[in-house]
Amino acid sequence: MERLKVVTVGGGSSYTPELIDGFIRRHQELPVSEYWLVDIDAGKEKLEIVGALAQRMVKKAGIKMTVHLTTHLDEALAGADFVTTQIRVGQLAARIQDEKIPLRYGVLGQETTGPGGFMKAQRTIPVLLALCRKMEEHCPDAWLINFTNPAGIVTEALSRYSPIKSLGICSGANSMLRDIAHAYGVERDEVYARIMGLNHLIFADRIAVNGHDMTDDFIEKLAQGVGSNQLKNIPDIGLPAEFIRALKLYPLSYLKYFYLNRETVEHECQTLAQGMTRGEQSLMIEKSLFELYRDPGLCEKPAALSARGGALYSDTACSIISSIYNNKCEIHVVNVPNQGTTPDLSDTAVIETNAMIDASGAHPLAYGRLPASIKGLIQSVKAFEELTVEAAMTGDKSTALLALASHPLVPSVAVAEQILHDYLAANWNYLPQYTR
Repeated sequence: MERLKVVTVGGGSSYTPELIDGFIRRHQELPVSEYWLVDIDAGKEKLEIVGALAQRMVKKAGIKMTVHLTTHLDEALAGADFVTTQIRVGQLAARIQDEKIPLRYGVLGQETTGPGGFMKAQRTIPVLLALCRKMEEHCPDAWLINFTNPAGIVTEALSRYSPIKSLGICSGANSMLRDIAHAYGVERDEVYARIMGLNHLIFADRIAVNGHDMTDDFIEKLAQGVGSNQLKNIPDIGLPAEFIRALKLYPLSYLKYFYLNRETVEHECQTLAQGMTRGEQSLMIEKSLFELYRDPGLCEKPAALSARGGALYSDTACSIISSIYNNKCEIHVVNVPNQGTTPDLSDTAVIETNAMIDASGAHPLAYGRLPASIKGLIQSVKAFEELTVEAAMTGDKSTALLALASHPLVPSVAVAEQILHDYLAANWNYLPQYTR
């Protein structure tokens, strides 16, 4: 069997059983022989727990895959073919801070949208670019498949500042396709949706089921409250029916943060008052998952893992890796440079859209002009993302302020200044690019 080495950085994550399950199910077409889970010293205990579960899952499956556990990145990367990333710099404690600080000023606290995405990017981008430099040394021809949030912003930084081949992935579009399939009682692979926008800011403007255009029909289902995609980490607040009909697009649930900003902020404040932000909920879910993972009798991905947001991302990650490895020319939704997909954004701007995936990477499918109803929102958030990347690279506080002030969910420059001050004060240990 041909040697195929895959490395997951952040291997001690509670998500890892998702990836193991995905590789096991695809072993005939994607014969991974070496799977390396790598984490930092502080994550060693989790790495050992989830790694032991991974080894039990592989043994039960009876496949020829060796699962290695290590805290030595160089050893893990040597000769790798694919590297996946699922890191969280500062762990869930940092996420909880990211959520709570903006709420002090009546601004959304969410880990990828708005100020939370900005702060997570400041901690994460330098770490992932350092990983890319290690890959240049140990596996320069490997593909980096990034699931680390904020996936679009991180992928933008990687594409601009590293020669390593990379793609960003997210489970959001996959969840939309599953919900369309559920609405029509068909399988996921019988559904197509044309996706336009940015990570966690995507819309479907064409929907087909078994080759039949169902766009108008599905939009009406949404207006009637049928088929709405409800991600685990998004407040269950519905968009008005007349707005959905007027929009004529299928928006990812994250768009509620923009279209129902007052309502979602109020919801976040209420959950904070009850002592349970989404980050704190995730912490509880993670603790319970690791208690399950400790059970030596557990040899499969537990159903409880579905409580984590993005829990089905293994379908996306493993399918994309297989499409590259097997030169399948399949269509997947990925984060990739625009490259002329739409003239309403620069060619280098990273977007989230349908792309044909083959051995040479992702080739986005052009869709032309953005509808006027969403163009301004997408362009303003892209400006925020580009400034966020620049701030993460330079540690320039003025650029950081411009980034926060430019986001549509930040109501004033004064509020942006307060949030930035509090974020920097809480995160100095993770921000070597900034000076006090």
